[in-house]
Amino acid sequence: MPPSADPPTSDPSFSPVTTKTQAPTTKDIPIAPAVKAPLPLTDPQKIFHYTDLQRSQPTRANDPYTYLSGFNNRHASEVIPGTLPAGQNNPQENRFGLYTEGITYSAFAAPREANRSTYMYRVRPAAAHNGYHDVKTSANVENCFLTLNPKVALLAEQAEWTPFPIPPASTPTDFVDGLHTLSGSGDPNLREGLALYVYMFNKSMSARSFCNCDGDFLICPQKGILDIQTEFGKLYVQPGEICVIQRGVRFSINLDEKAVPGEGARGYITEIWGSTWELPDLGPIGGHGLANPRDFLKPIAFIDEDLHVPFEIVNKMNGTYAAISQDHTPYDLVAWHGNVVPYKYDLTKFSSQNSTSVDHTDPSVNTVLTAKSHDPLVPLADFLWFGPRWDVASNTFRLPYFHRNSASEFLASLYGNGLGRSEGFEPGGGSFEGGHTPHGGYGEGYQREMRRAVVNQPRRILEDQMTIMVESSRTFLWTEYARKGCGCLSQVATDPKVWDSLPDKFSTYPGIKDLLKRVKDDKEEEKKRLEFYHQPHIGRFE
Repeated sequence: MPPSADPPTSDPSFSPVTTKTQAPTTKDIPIAPAVKAPLPLTDPQKIFHYTDLQRSQPTRANDPYTYLSGFNNRHASEVIPGTLPAGQNNPQENRFGLYTEGITYSAFAAPREANRSTYMYRVRPAAAHNGYHDVKTSANVENCFLTLNPKVALLAEQAEWTPFPIPPASTPTDFVDGLHTLSGSGDPNLREGLALYVYMFNKSMSARSFCNCDGDFLICPQKGILDIQTEFGKLYVQPGEICVIQRGVRFSINLDEKAVPGEGARGYITEIWGSTWELPDLGPIGGHGLANPRDFLKPIAFIDEDLHVPFEIVNKMNGTYAAISQDHTPYDLVAWHGNVVPYKYDLTKFSSQNSTSVDHTDPSVNTVLTAKSHDPLVPLADFLWFGPRWDVASNTFRLPYFHRNSASEFLASLYGNGLGRSEGFEPGGGSFEGGHTPHGGYGEGYQREMRRAVVNQPRRILEDQMTIMVESSRTFLWTEYARKGCGCLSQVATDPKVWDSLPDKFSTYPGIKDLLKRVKDDKEEEKKRLEFYHQPHIGRFE
């Protein structure tokens, strides 16, 4: 319809040339029959999308904290209004006698869009401590992933881990002691690479803090709610959510007070060295989609009630633990402003994009966060989401095709059936395929999808489950803990019998040998025809 055309109507009294009209009253407007609104769902692990919870707040109902929203913003927060100095960062004297302290994440002269730092106004500066000491720990932390390190090795075949064991109640273990490195590539001392971890613990960090001086932690809980206290405030992170804590930021991870005693917590961590987590570019998708910036939440300023208590700060530097002792809490920031601030994101808010016509969409369209490498054409790491979504492609094979991707892929199921190497892939474990390792589906669903009789009706897939994947351009080397110590690894060599369900149909196609002979004969005839044009006397003058 042209913009100037009159709207169509079925009312015979309607006349587009009438100049004197009476505005309709509300009683003249037909009222559609009332539709009963669906009741909001309450279990975040049973929803199709966050909007099924029908909440007007950006957090789940059980989240006790308030947050600031946005990605890469420069935020400001203060416990006591008016604490932040106006018009300057380092006044001669701060209000309430606070000390100014800065944390830089980038070079001072970095371009404005890459410059990251935060100013803090705290009761005692972090420099006020009693010195360093060694740490005895049950953790298995390894950060040197160079071929010359005899403690790490390649896993050539596909691998799968059953759920990683949570320590029994008889062995109290906090996050610091329950951290175990699985694999990685590179070395933090070179500011290049990444590492994958699992954590399993059953005890909150009491009077203890952790500081990763090597890289950024992307923490993904699988079991148990994490009540995380950072220098900048508190984050409540539960299965189906992730959080990022930047290099150099101090934090404590505690179990939720309502957690069942003895159950403990388990999850995954991706650490990056020499890079930073970013939102992927959207390209033709446009300005919105995938993980939207407004859905990233940052804490508000919070200080401990008791500021004068003994504390231990465990630092991880170059993959080694060393601790600081001090007589005061590190959580004494009365105010702060900047863009080096931990944040969290609810994966059920992911706005997935997919094919709406034909063919399977590459998994890159499920990227939540990405970290750049020195090669602009490949990332150091991608963190991907695989959750409930619609599958509507028609006249096409909708499942992933067999592939030999160049990337290393580690998958972990957070809840539900999950995606992995086997049908019995359990939440809390993991699976791995190295770069260019052949893999793909071969189960009953794959066979069913191949039948032309199958009608590609729109369907909802991956309901009541969520799987994450860490994908990297790097070759992973695996620790002794992952290969031997955890006791839950099986190097999965695909049983050749599975291919009986996907036979060589080509060779049994009726008349295929005759057809191939005809193709061969046709090529010989074509060769003879072309040889005529290449005879020495053709195209030459005598």
